Amino acid sequence: MPGFELIDSQEKEIVNKIFDDGGILFAHGFDALRKNYHVREFEESFNDILRFNHSLAVSSGTAAIKIALKALDVKAGDEVITQAFNFIATVEAILDLGAIPIITNIDNSLNMDVEDCESLITKKTKVILPVHMLGMTADMEGIMNLAAKHDLKVLEDCCEATGAKYQGKYVGNVADAGAFSFDFGKVITTGEGGMVTTDKFNLDKFSREYHDHGHENNPDYPRGRDTKTIFGFNYRMTEMQAAVGKVQLSKLHIILEKNKERYMAIEENLDKSFTRRQIHQHSEPIFDTFIFQVKEKERRDEIINLLNKEKFGTKNLPDAIEWHCAYYWDHALSEEQIQRTEKSKEYLHTMIAIPIWLKRTPEDYLELAHKINKFIS
Repeated sequence: MPGFELIDSQEKEIVNKIFDDGGILFAHGFDALRKNYHVREFEESFNDILRFNHSLAVSSGTAAIKIALKALDVKAGDEVITQAFNFIATVEAILDLGAIPIITNIDNSLNMDVEDCESLITKKTKVILPVHMLGMTADMEGIMNLAAKHDLKVLEDCCEATGAKYQGKYVGNVADAGAFSFDFGKVITTGEGGMVTTDKFNLDKFSREYHDHGHENNPDYPRGRDTKTIFGFNYRMTEMQAAVGKVQLSKLHIILEKNKERYMAIEENLDKSFTRRQIHQHSEPIFDTFIFQVKEKERRDEIINLLNKEKFGTKNLPDAIEWHCAYYWDHALSEEQIQRTEKSKEYLHTMIAIPIWLKRTPEDYLELAHKINKFIS
C-alpha cells in the first residue's frame, strides 16, 4: 500500500546528506554550494523507471492536476468531465481555474463510465479527466476513442496509481498528460508532492514555467535575470522531498510485487459468490486495495466490524466516502451534479475496500479471506 511502510535508514541518510553537502533545500541555483540537484534527479529517475518523456516534480498531486489542466489551456467557463468516485482535489483543481466540473457516474471498475461521459459532452467541454482510483485503471481505450471522436484532450489523474499500466504503458503515458501524488498515504511518498507527466514538449515547457513563477530557466542568463513570457505561481518541490522521492522510487517495484502477493491471497481464497471490482481488459493495477461488493447492509456491517477488529480497517469505502464521492460535495458542485451522482453513491455504499498493508503477511490476508467467507448467507 503506501510507501511510508518502507521508510527506513535510506530516506534518513539521503536527507542528512543534503545538509552534509551544503544544506541547499531549493531546486534552483546556489550552484557553488551544492553537490546534487535532487528535484531534477527525481524527475529523471521517474522518466527512466516509468518510461516518460517529460516529468515535472511539483508541490502536490492537487497542484499537478491544476498545472496540467492549465497547460491543456483550460480556462474559466470551460467544462472538464471527471467521475463520481474520486478525491475532492480533482474537482478543486478544476474550480480553481474557474472551470466547471461535470461529473460522470462510474462503471463496475468504479471508474469513469464511458457511455455516461459521452452523454455529458457539450460545446463547452475541454478536457476529459478520468481517475485511476485506488490503483485500478479506467477504460482508457474507450476514453481515448471518445476524446478523438469529439476532439478533446485527456488528462489522467494517476494520483493513486503510480506504477499501474494500461495496454503495457504506465498510466500517465496513455493520454495527453498525467498527474501523480506522493502524499503520505500514496504508493510512494515524499510527505507532500506530485508529478506532471507528458510526452509533449510544449505541455512540459508551459508546466515548468507556470509552476515556477514563469521562469524560463534560460541558460544564457543567471536566475535573477531570467527571461519570462508568462506569469505563473509557486508549485515547486523542495530538495528534501525529492531526495526522499528518489529513494522511495527505487522501492516501487518491491511495493508492487508485495501488493500483488497479498492481494492474490484474498482473490484466490475469498468465496466466488462475492462480486469483485471489475478490472478492465489490458489493465495492470497496483493491487493496493481489494474491493468487493456486499449488498446486504447487516452482513456488510459485520464484515467491516471484522476488518476493524483484525486491524486491517477499510480504505475510503466506507470510512472516508464523504471525501471520495461527489454526491457529498454540495459545497463545491451544483445541485444538478449532486443529484445525477446518486446512482454512484448508492453503488459505492455496497462496496468494501480492504487496504493492502505490507506490514501484514500474505498469510494474514489468506486467513482474513477465510474469516470473511464465514459471513456467506
